[in-house]
Amino acid sequence: MKKSILLGVAIATSFALGYAMGHKKPEHTSAYGVTGIGGIFFKCKDTKAQKAWYDSCLGFSNHQYGTNFEWRQAGDSTKKGFTLWAPFKETTKYFEKQFMINYRVGNMTALLASLKTKGILPLDSVQTDATGSFVHIMDPEGNRIELWEPNDVAYNKLGEGTTVY
Repeated sequence: MKKSILLGVAIATSFALGYAMGHKKPEHTSAYGVTGIGGIFFKCKDTKAQKAWYDSCLGFSNHQYGTNFEWRQAGDSTKKGFTLWAPFKETTKYFEKQFMINYRVGNMTALLASLKTKGILPLDSVQTDATGSFVHIMDPEGNRIELWEPNDVAYNKLGEGTTVY
C-alpha cells in the first residue's frame, strides 16, 4: 500500500512539475531524438484494483490501457500530445524490471540509424499500429526502454479516459 501511495505521489508530482515548468522542448533534443515521455509502465499484482484506487483516490480516468494525460506540444500548441500511465500484471514479460519508460521520439528511422553508429541495436523489430511505431532498446544498466514515434491524431481518436491537465 505504501508503494502505491508513493508511486501515486511521484507520478502526480512529476506531472504537476512538468505542467508548472511549461512544456518546453529540451534544448538537447534533435529532430530525431526523444521529444518527451510517452508512458510510464509498472508491474502490479492486480491491475483492476490499481486502476480503481488511482481513479477513486487521485482522480485518474482509466480505460482498458490505463490513463492518458493530455498536453499541448511545445512547438505547436494546436497539436495535442499524450503520456500513458499503465499498470501491467506482475507476470508480464513485456519488460523484466518493475518499471519501463516509453519515450516519445521524432523520426524513428533516423534515431535507430544514429543509435546503430554507437553500437546500440534494437531488441526487436519496429512494430506499428494506429497509435504509432514502437521498438525496444536496452540502456547500459540493462533497463528495457520503449521508443515510440507517435501518431497523435489517431491516438486522440481513442478519446476515452483522458485526464487533461
